[in-house]
Amino acid sequence: MFETNAVSSGCAGRVDRNACDACRARPLSVCASIDEADLDRLDGLAQHLSLQAGEALTRADDPADHVFNITSGSVRVYKLLPDGRRQITGFLFAGDFLGLATGDTYVFSAEAIEPVTACRFRKSDYRRLIRETPALETTLLDRATHELAAAQNQMLLLGRKTALERVSTFLLELPAHDPARRGPDGRVHLPMTRAEIADYLGLTIETVSRVFTRLKTRGVIRLLSLTALQIENPEALLALAEGEG
Repeated sequence: MFETNAVSSGCAGRVDRNACDACRARPLSVCASIDEADLDRLDGLAQHLSLQAGEALTRADDPADHVFNITSGSVRVYKLLPDGRRQITGFLFAGDFLGLATGDTYVFSAEAIEPVTACRFRKSDYRRLIRETPALETTLLDRATHELAAAQNQMLLLGRKTALERVSTFLLELPAHDPARRGPDGRVHLPMTRAEIADYLGLTIETVSRVFTRLKTRGVIRLLSLTALQIENPEALLALAEGEG
């Protein structure tokens, strides 16, 4: 099930500091809510994984035995429809958590878009730690509330907005979801392909490409590479996202 490379488990191989101390995603994740003693316990439960693009953290319908904390890179979460079409339900970045809300099996598949590192925890061990660590429980509840709001916004995005509004909204919101790689103002890092953006927004790849070209021609964005762009006119992009352009 897990097409991953386990780098290390628990505290093995570390002498003076645990992996949490050196983790750049720690300030962005649920780990930031707990004290050093509980952080040591958490690190002792962790298996540290390294994945290449296309490798899976989870597969839909496999036993949901583990939960994950993404520490670098980006992940696509998706579901395959009976006719083979793919619906991407979200993208995960450093600091994001995956798998705690599932039942006995994973509902969605999750794959690395680019090289990814993550901490993997056995779900039973992690739930025990949650019960014994009120600060961690509170933080996870808060994140679950934000995820519910995000799911409602996604329903609005897919159900009511035009293609131009969907792409504009996506570009405006993406940097806030990937704060570990936030660059200069207006810079948007795009690790996902145009096809993945299309599968997330419920569009075709041709439509996404046309909207990017339209935004570029109008001087709203400037394409820096296949994986980065600069928002040149954020006010215009916001107006387009809100249907006012």
